[in-house]
Amino acid sequence: MISNPRGTTQEAPAYGVTWGGVPMFARRAMTVGVATLVAAGVAGPASAATTASAAESVSVIVREAAGAGDAAEHAVARFGGTVGKQLEILGGFTAEVPSDRLGALRAVAGVESVTEDAGLKLSTTSIKDFADQNGSLYTIANKVTGASAMWDAGYTGKGVDVAVIDSGVVPVEGFKTPGKVVYGPDLTLEAATPARNLDTYGHGTHMSSIIAGRDSAVAGTGSGDDANFVGMAPDARIVSIKVADAKGQTDVSQAIAAIDWVVQNRNKNGMNIRVLNLSFGTDGVQDYVLDPLSYAAEQAWHKGIVVVVAVGNEGFGTQKVNNPAYNPFLIAVGSNNANGTADTADDVVSAFSNDGDGTRNPDLVAPGEKVLGLRSGGSYLDTTYPAARIGDRLFRGSGTSQAAAVVSGAAALLIQQRPDIKPDQVKALLTGTANHIPAATAAQQGAGLVDLVEAKDAPTPDTVQSFKVSTGLGSLEAARGSVHVSVNGKLVKGEIDVRGKAIDVRKLAEGIKGGLNWNGMTWSGMTWSGMTWSGMTWSGMTWSGMTWSGMTWSGMTWSGMTWSGMTWSGMTWSGMTWSGMTWSGNEWA
Repeated sequence: MISNPRGTTQEAPAYGVTWGGVPMFARRAMTVGVATLVAAGVAGPASAATTASAAESVSVIVREAAGAGDAAEHAVARFGGTVGKQLEILGGFTAEVPSDRLGALRAVAGVESVTEDAGLKLSTTSIKDFADQNGSLYTIANKVTGASAMWDAGYTGKGVDVAVIDSGVVPVEGFKTPGKVVYGPDLTLEAATPARNLDTYGHGTHMSSIIAGRDSAVAGTGSGDDANFVGMAPDARIVSIKVADAKGQTDVSQAIAAIDWVVQNRNKNGMNIRVLNLSFGTDGVQDYVLDPLSYAAEQAWHKGIVVVVAVGNEGFGTQKVNNPAYNPFLIAVGSNNANGTADTADDVVSAFSNDGDGTRNPDLVAPGEKVLGLRSGGSYLDTTYPAARIGDRLFRGSGTSQAAAVVSGAAALLIQQRPDIKPDQVKALLTGTANHIPAATAAQQGAGLVDLVEAKDAPTPDTVQSFKVSTGLGSLEAARGSVHVSVNGKLVKGEIDVRGKAIDVRKLAEGIKGGLNWNGMTWSGMTWSGMTWSGMTWSGMTWSGMTWSGMTWSGMTWSGMTWSGMTWSGMTWSGMTWSGMTWSGNEWA
């Protein structure tokens, strides 16, 4: 979610996007690595003078409209500028342009946007410079949630895998330890590009760092280390399944497929997926018992995976947490401003955090305001909101997404401490030891603020949830809520998936429950770039964060349909919101 300078909230950057992606307009050769790219904005048409300019040139990123050809490049030359590197993933190029020609360039037909990249200059500031801020992970882990008490007792998340269905992860410092990140399938159109598995949007890296980031220089458990970045469960491993591209664009059907992959592969190939972080949601309102997205998340829960979901950022008064957070089996997390202390007397539940209806409320809250996670440099969010960059490594963001990530890390710590604990027991332990916030209602805070100091020493509850089990036999369209994505110019709407294939919810439900995927297909029978998951040993493949032994996903097929031949034509997606993003004062915070 995004808050504009006037304080109101809207979905992602200027487009109503909730977690969307950049259409693949340009088809130019690209040689620049994704981690070094800078993203750009977008704007509209006109022409401009060609008189010489004495103004100083500035570095910009120019995005081009679909079908505009080389109009933008020609305009740059007319205004006395020079064209730099082509950025195929972003549909544009870098350029040097006289500063007094920027307005004219933005008005040229075929130019979607011109964004100055001066804000990308690296800072010499360090992690330590920001350690005492309320939203720093040092403060959150050492002073607010009590995560460091778990570390001191020997529990750092080691041996626990946390699956993150999001926009990918870039291997910045904090994720460079060999094996720190395992990449599952990339279900976006970027799977056929050098951006495969990487985070061109900027959200997934941020969330993953909150959950399990750990700088290479961290010694011991990381407790009390204010000079390096240390996430909530610093020795947990991230399993990244990418479903959102450079504008956060995706469809509910992709999210369901990703959850299904997590369920089917939770214990395969050396993985031990015990936690699933879903920092997104839809505004769909059908009963959780019927909703296919809710059903998929619940099936993961019944298979022994603790599913942590953001409640959404629509704000107080909604009386509705998002889908799938409204499924009562799951852990629904709201955002809180703890003011840097463990004492809840000064706490305020975030104004953007969805409250419940008295029947289904957030289960608990966690720090979610101005959280300093790791940057995905050059990603869409990083370049669209330069004021959110803190130093050269951090990015400031607020929302229930960040709060959910904090709780996912907390769950990983408790699971390492109690390897046999079940999801129902993890939820009861977290809610039973949470601290009540005097200034908030139950509909706003649930049980209160997560408290690992108390949870660490509390007995494991003998709890079994008895809610009505979902069937998933409702409508995929209703699960999308109000916003839809277009693929190849056609709106993805109705009982179809993002490939345009009809979905039989009965087969879909049976598939997720029994190991089948779409229309009777199995993951083991589906090909992903010519390789099958069935019996795959991964020998010769590197799990150390980046490579899959040369294997490419560009030929990835989903039940026989090739993703790489599809193009996005919509700016919005299926109503799922990256419930972790509010923006104020031009920064992701």
